[in-house]
Amino acid sequence: MITYEWRGRFDNGEVNVLHAEGFEHRVLDDDWWGQVNRHSLGWVCARQEGALVGFVNVAWDGAVHAFVLDTLVAGPVRRQGVGRELVARATEGARAAGCEWLHVDFDEHLRSFYFDSCGFRPTDAGLIAL
Repeated sequence: MITYEWRGRFDNGEVNVLHAEGFEHRVLDDDWWGQVNRHSLGWVCARQEGALVGFVNVAWDGAVHAFVLDTLVAGPVRRQGVGRELVARATEGARAAGCEWLHVDFDEHLRSFYFDSCGFRPTDAGLIAL
């Protein structure tokens, strides 16, 4: 059974491992706990038997816009609805905080996930690579 918690406790190491797996890079030593507590509206942790198997960060502008970042699901539980539930819980958290918009950007291969599974709709947007 997988449980989900808005603003759940986590260890930096477990998010770093999950992030490395999800974005295919070496494990870093980032301070996720400090980062989300300073800059985020909230986050959702998914756990199975105590192990972190999913995570999503919800950044915001301090007013009505929230942003889904770093949707991560461990390999063994992918394609079981964990990502969809993480985003659903993030949506609920942003709505409860009074946000009016929830934004996401993503690579092309995730289009079906965000549009078909999570209910986002396409919009015009711009991006400058820095």
